[in-house]
Amino acid sequence: MCGFSGEIRFDGSVASVPAVAAMTEALAPRGPDGAGVHAQGRVALGHRRLKIIDLSDHAAQPMVDSDLGLSLVFNGCIYNYKELRAELEERGYRFFSSGDTEVLLKAYHAFGPAFVERLQGMFAFCIVERDSGRVVLGRDRLGIKPLYLAESGSRLRFASTLPALLAGGEVDTTIDEVALHHYMHFHSVVPPPRTILRGVRKLPPATVAVIDADGNRRDTRYWEPRFEPRAGDEKLSARDWEDLTLDTLRRAVRRRLVADVPVGVLLSGGLDSSLIVGLLAEEGQKGLSTFSIGFETVNGEAGDEFQYSDIVARHFGTDHHKIAVDSKRALPALERCIAAMSEPMVSHDNVGFFLLSEEVSKHVKVVQSGQGADEIFAGYHWYPPMLESNDAVGDYGRVFFDRDPEEYAATMQPRWVGADHSRAFVEEHFARPGASRAVDKALRIDTTVMLVDDPVKRVDNQTMAFGLEARVPFLDHEVVELGARIPAEYKVAQGGKGVLKEAGRRVIPHEVIDRPKGYFPVPALKYLQGPYLERVKETLGSRQARERGLFQADRVATLLADPEKHITPLRGSKLWQVALLELWLQSHGL
Repeated sequence: MCGFSGEIRFDGSVASVPAVAAMTEALAPRGPDGAGVHAQGRVALGHRRLKIIDLSDHAAQPMVDSDLGLSLVFNGCIYNYKELRAELEERGYRFFSSGDTEVLLKAYHAFGPAFVERLQGMFAFCIVERDSGRVVLGRDRLGIKPLYLAESGSRLRFASTLPALLAGGEVDTTIDEVALHHYMHFHSVVPPPRTILRGVRKLPPATVAVIDADGNRRDTRYWEPRFEPRAGDEKLSARDWEDLTLDTLRRAVRRRLVADVPVGVLLSGGLDSSLIVGLLAEEGQKGLSTFSIGFETVNGEAGDEFQYSDIVARHFGTDHHKIAVDSKRALPALERCIAAMSEPMVSHDNVGFFLLSEEVSKHVKVVQSGQGADEIFAGYHWYPPMLESNDAVGDYGRVFFDRDPEEYAATMQPRWVGADHSRAFVEEHFARPGASRAVDKALRIDTTVMLVDDPVKRVDNQTMAFGLEARVPFLDHEVVELGARIPAEYKVAQGGKGVLKEAGRRVIPHEVIDRPKGYFPVPALKYLQGPYLERVKETLGSRQARERGLFQADRVATLLADPEKHITPLRGSKLWQVALLELWLQSHGL
């Protein structure tokens, strides 16, 4: 787990080492254990390292193999690297390191760009062929590891975070109108390849981009799950699906133990993270470190779920750490949390993850986390109504979109109002083959788009702000492929995640299964009271906000007058959504 950056020139000039060095330095929190820059004519690569596998300098990056004529920067972890290494050794390859980075490099040499289909893990990478000048960029199937791009004339720069690209300079930072529409409708999600900035794009998940020396680029999507049954699935009973779920999750959790340092768990006390703890206990993990965070109660809403995480910790005898945070501490942390975001993310639990990661990083370098289960196993409340839907786009929009076109027009300055880009995006996505039922269309878009650019990105950004690697077993591609096959009726049962709940009963205490659904609560921020509200007023009234001209002043005044009255269908604060965008832009000097 690390961060990397680079520059490619297509006009025959030399890549800018100072720009790559600046981008790499901006990635220092992601990789506090080492740094390196490698330049060769038209290409320069930079890397910051977090030592997880092969702690020696033999695995340092950028990695150059002069015999093969390849250089590489890589962020992530390949869980099946030992098996791949054995296969490559049988083909005659010899290794100078013992980690996964060199395996990635030699697998590319052996199998070409299609080598990604053999990888089990989370990854983003850049491979440079010395002799042909070809550059290959790639990203894992679920986009767990990020990769941002900034193209300008005859130059392409890339980095693990958007702020790193800004550090390199010369980026078009004007607002992207389509991305802004998505941000305001999809609770801050901007689907790839766009970002909120016109000059920055992101490589989509499950994509390999091959870029020739002349700049010609070919993007290939190498994985796309089908949300429909396979032949013979109709013969499987509910119990069969539970067995398959448990078996597949066991493999996923086991894979994510690969490390040369201890692996802990972020334990919320809900079904998903509790099940990870239980499966790790089955694997024989003793003295497992688990971590929970909580805030004080506000407006009668509890700010912690310690009662449930305590049950799991006691049951499995973990070394449990409860981190209680006073909301007075959350406000100062909010500025640092926003600065750590590669893109503005409106969920109020960002600061919770940020503070949790800060504390956890003092104890371990790697954790497993439960993100993704709600999308993969249908845990959200908008899935049951989609079962019988005859208007998939309309019904999804009613429960998911933050506002309708009329409210958007009343919120934004006129120059930002145009086509209904977000509805058009959903219509196009729902029309793709591979998901025929409305509920499966919703599950597919949530799994492959909304999940990637909300909870997954949130966990990556906030954990890596402290050099903490988060692994997400529910996003193992085999778990996702299985979940896509399971009939929706089994998934939405029992208020959501029915098949997962029944599988979980064999592993964890029922008290953490038969309970109201919880989230990562940060009540003081959710309700925008006191100093939080004052910070929002200050930001939206600032000179920068007025000059930027995104929002209509009368609408902002209405939101400020009664924040709790203006809530999205998914219970998010519309005021915070407006304010967070401006806060993020200002935090990055824009």
